[in-house]
Amino acid sequence: MTITDTHAEHTLDQHRHGADCGHEAVEHGDHVDYLHGAHRHAEHDDHYDEHESVAEHTTEQHAHGTDCGHEAVEHGDHVDFVHDGHKHAAHDDHYDEH
Repeated sequence: MTITDTHAEHTLDQHRHGADCGHEAVEHGDHVDYLHGAHRHAEHDDHYDEHESVAEHTTEQHAHGTDCGHEAVEHGDHVDFVHDGHKHAAHDDHYDEH
């Protein structure tokens, strides 16, 4: 999985992530990321880092579809596939993690 750190679009004061914030929590090494669309927020000092997530496998390695064995979930104008506790969404030649 590829992850790029930038500062998130909101501060800790504007929105505090936690058990009841409404965003899905995903374990990430020694901390928890909170899913925001195709990126994740990870608390870091006085701000959140934004972890843009690309799934751990490519479309060539595994093609998600009706018979792939993963649950399909409608997500706006596309379908995500639940994969080991997170969701994959096809994007060009790779999957984004949602």
